[in-house]
Amino acid sequence: MLSIRYILFILFVGCSTMNSWAQREVGRSKMAKPQGNLHQVYLDSANTFKQSNIERSIDYITNSIAVLGKQADKKLLSESLVALGEVYRYHHQYDLAITNYKDALEANKSTRTTLLLAEVFILNKQYSEAEKELSPLLKIEGLDAYQKVRLNESLGDAYRGLGLIGKAVAFYEEGILVARKNQITPKLADLNSKIADTYAQDDKLVEAGAYYNSSLKLTEDLEPKRAVQEKEKVADFYNQKSQYGAEIELRKKSLNELKTLPKAGTTKREARGEFDSITSQRINYKIANAYIAQDKYDEAIPYLKESIVEADFENDLVVQKDATRKLSEVFEYKGDYPKAFETYRNYVSLVDTLYVRKEQEISRAARFNREISSKQNRISGLEQERELSQSKYDLALTEQQLIQENNKRQKWIIYSLIFGMILLGLATFFFYRSNQQQKLANNLLALKSLRSQMNPHFIFNALNSVNNFIAKNDERSANRFLSEFSTLMRSVLENSEEDFIPLAKELEQLELYVKLEHSRFPDKFDYELNIDKDITISSFEIPPMLLQPYIENAIWHGLRYKEEKGLLRVEVTPRGTKSIAITITDDGIGRKKSAQLKTQNQKKQKSKGMGNIQKRIAILNNMYKNKVDVTISDLCSDGTGTKVLFILQKD
Repeated sequence: MLSIRYILFILFVGCSTMNSWAQREVGRSKMAKPQGNLHQVYLDSANTFKQSNIERSIDYITNSIAVLGKQADKKLLSESLVALGEVYRYHHQYDLAITNYKDALEANKSTRTTLLLAEVFILNKQYSEAEKELSPLLKIEGLDAYQKVRLNESLGDAYRGLGLIGKAVAFYEEGILVARKNQITPKLADLNSKIADTYAQDDKLVEAGAYYNSSLKLTEDLEPKRAVQEKEKVADFYNQKSQYGAEIELRKKSLNELKTLPKAGTTKREARGEFDSITSQRINYKIANAYIAQDKYDEAIPYLKESIVEADFENDLVVQKDATRKLSEVFEYKGDYPKAFETYRNYVSLVDTLYVRKEQEISRAARFNREISSKQNRISGLEQERELSQSKYDLALTEQQLIQENNKRQKWIIYSLIFGMILLGLATFFFYRSNQQQKLANNLLALKSLRSQMNPHFIFNALNSVNNFIAKNDERSANRFLSEFSTLMRSVLENSEEDFIPLAKELEQLELYVKLEHSRFPDKFDYELNIDKDITISSFEIPPMLLQPYIENAIWHGLRYKEEKGLLRVEVTPRGTKSIAITITDDGIGRKKSAQLKTQNQKKQKSKGMGNIQKRIAILNNMYKNKVDVTISDLCSDGTGTKVLFILQKD
């Protein structure tokens, strides 16, 4: 992304950096068009490329500032900065949008810019900052009707985000009064819908239902796309209330209306993140889920199949994967195991395809970061050259003034030194911040890659367990194991994108996994899971799938080779006021003897799961200041048994 520093550099070097099209426009318009008109031409061009080419759009905005010269008109400069904020907002770069809106307000105060800044604060979940920007506008006289509606709507959004339901509803209702008085019909629908959302958030479902009915009626006279969006939101509400019949009826209406709509680009509201993108494959999938919730599997199957076909046509791998998995589960519920197995194979294939695509996305993101870093380094070099030239000019001017006034010379030297030190400090600060941001981005990419590797590794090991039951012709145990395994996998995949999940959820997954392994080796070990009653589990979080590889090692490399029956124990105990200890112990054969039993090929290989866990812990501790600590030791002095100790810090 290009920064304000780059734009300021352009202001110093003038129009020499404009692209060839801009140069031709300047040449044609130099005598015929005033400065403001050419400035507007660039802004119009930037708006044209806002959706399709962010870099080109930013270049045009940069040129719009360049033509203003060193003594730029503050109002025109503010318009350019607002346009730059709009570009970043469209592409969900909210931090950069906030920075440019603030700069625009510094150049020229306006109600419109303040409202835009507050809206982006809300999108970025900075509700307190939004409330601080909006509250002073309540005292301003002369706001037009639409601005008053937006002001009340944004204040409602801010207070809703802060959890102040009463205040949020009050501002939404005030906005409705202004909109009704001035016949601003689209905002009437929006505000009724938001009041319903607020009541639903506060579990006041009766009030929420009444306002959703109002919003549905109001959207009937609006654009068809908006009507479909509201129907889907209300259908989600019916799903929350388990009113599946009403949900299905409403979604079928949405599906029919959606088919009549032309294939258009993303709307302005969708681009700003106010509504989820609505597709027929997603609606079909939700209808099928509503039928499944009522155990109407035969009615659900056609909608799942239609969802899969449409998702495949639209190359929507996420919906295609989810619908295929759900279809496999429906066949399993119906007892049609061959179809369930075949569909599950398709699901696994889709998961693999999605995994490959994610790897490609990670690679593209890394390449994009390198390109941005290269551009930023180039910009920094140009900025340093400009600063050096400016410093030389200041020194030359100072030398001339030394001849006339000795006192002024000394002052200029002091001021120049202070200015240079400030510039050096600022350059050091921006360089440090850039490195920190790059480091954070690299850590996030690495974590995402490691999480993506953990899931296939765990699936492979668990499917080997299913294969073991099948090899023993124990179909009943295999079916039971596969059912419990699917429950575990659903939970694992739901949390696969998170850095940390609640400790209670991790312990539930862990207990289910140990139960599955115990069903395979009931004569090899028993297990205990003990949680100290004094611990508030809900106040701790832990990286997902952190404990499972150590449990797996304890069973497969310790307890499984023990002649008599062993014991696996997991204990959660307090360790001070802000940390807990999670201890995993087994009285198996121990690490040394387990290593001796490995084949030569096994000795050459390193546990992929354990290696990924160590890398994840290192990255997370670097990002969250040593939140997790792990030590492994022998349980007994003779080398038997193993003890794994986790120290988990509270936020």
